[in-house]
Amino acid sequence: MVLVAGATLLSLCMVPQVSLAQAREFPDFADLAERVGPAVVNIRISERGSDGARPVPRRRAPVLQGSDESSRGEGSGFIISGDGYLLTSAHVVEGASEVYVTLTDKREFRARVIGADERSDVAVLKFEAVGLPALRIGDASRLRVGEWVMAIGSPFGLENTVTIGIVSAKQRDTGAEVPFIQADVAVNPGNAGGPLINIRGEAVGINSQILSPAGTSVGISLAIPIDEAMRIADQLRANGRVVRGYIGLLPADAPRDAADEHGKGRAKGALVRQIVPAGPAEKVGIQPGDLVLAVNGKSIECAMDLRRYVSTLRPGSTATAQVSRRGKLLEFKPILTELNAPQSASPDRQESEGSVASVAAKTWGFTVANLADVDRIASRASGVRVATVTAGAEAAGLRQGDVILAVGSTDVADLKQFEASIAKLDRTRPLPITVLRGAWAQFVRLPVVR
Repeated sequence: MVLVAGATLLSLCMVPQVSLAQAREFPDFADLAERVGPAVVNIRISERGSDGARPVPRRRAPVLQGSDESSRGEGSGFIISGDGYLLTSAHVVEGASEVYVTLTDKREFRARVIGADERSDVAVLKFEAVGLPALRIGDASRLRVGEWVMAIGSPFGLENTVTIGIVSAKQRDTGAEVPFIQADVAVNPGNAGGPLINIRGEAVGINSQILSPAGTSVGISLAIPIDEAMRIADQLRANGRVVRGYIGLLPADAPRDAADEHGKGRAKGALVRQIVPAGPAEKVGIQPGDLVLAVNGKSIECAMDLRRYVSTLRPGSTATAQVSRRGKLLEFKPILTELNAPQSASPDRQESEGSVASVAAKTWGFTVANLADVDRIASRASGVRVATVTAGAEAAGLRQGDVILAVGSTDVADLKQFEASIAKLDRTRPLPITVLRGAWAQFVRLPVVR
């Protein structure tokens, strides 16, 4: 009994020592918040105009009577360099006519948007100041599920609110441009654009979305991994926009029976559902029904893998695609083009005062451009895209993005045919056109606007 009692006494004495050791390993969030908090800012915007997974919305505040601003919104951001560059979510500054940032010391600065990328939901802002506190950039790939993280932001306009939680999952695929970090840290409207911070005080993500039936936190928040965000930010700072590679095919996830058909143990890869005519994939011989297994040695697990990886490659570069065609392994080397490249007029199509395109714009109030290959496939039609619309043409029913299928009774497949049709018309009379909008075609008669 003595030995038992002694052993029991010894074990009881050891319990507090273990608990104290564990307590010493628990992060000191107070010191962490004090250290990194000054680098987090509140973002306030003024905007003009109209207003599952969803973006963390901006907080809306009442508009003062007599103001010509339709709405105000608030979000968060964090400083990444001492000279006033900061990161936030693109949807925080979408439609903003003015942007203001407020520091923890209550100083307020007017900021300008250097660039915003809707696909990744990343934006870079700049305000004029020096000697600012900046967050260190961490490595999102080192995050572990179960690791402590902290969010700082302005939920519902409550600046510098600190919440903590753990990493719930990594590489969470919601069909967005980037695979998210999932956390159970409380994120609410106004937190959007703020940092997700590890216990070392490093930014590992940008809080971007929440999964919630009510639009407020239910314990599932999604953050853009900081390595993806910085890659986008570097391009925005350098060029004002993001340049992405394009392979010229429409992929789908591999069906379950692809494992047997292509001789694989399990269904993986990106199934080529459709090929863009005259695109990079078609030029090298990739065909519908092929299964893309790898690009440049990187394994492709699904359609989104292919889209994401190819988009990171430089247009004009040669990609090496490993493809399975009915069980036979093939290799193709497409030269990538640019995804959604900006349309610029070639020298022989510069719009002079008397050109056909210029006359059409001045006479009927709209301009057009050739359809991109991907848009041509999506609409399953040939035609020209309406690029700009004046108030007169819009009132008659024309919208930017509409596809013009015909002028009068003459089909138009491209800009050249459109201009040829316009050149034959009486410019003192309304312009009859057939327009495709979504899945619906309609007849529109545009009045002369001059």
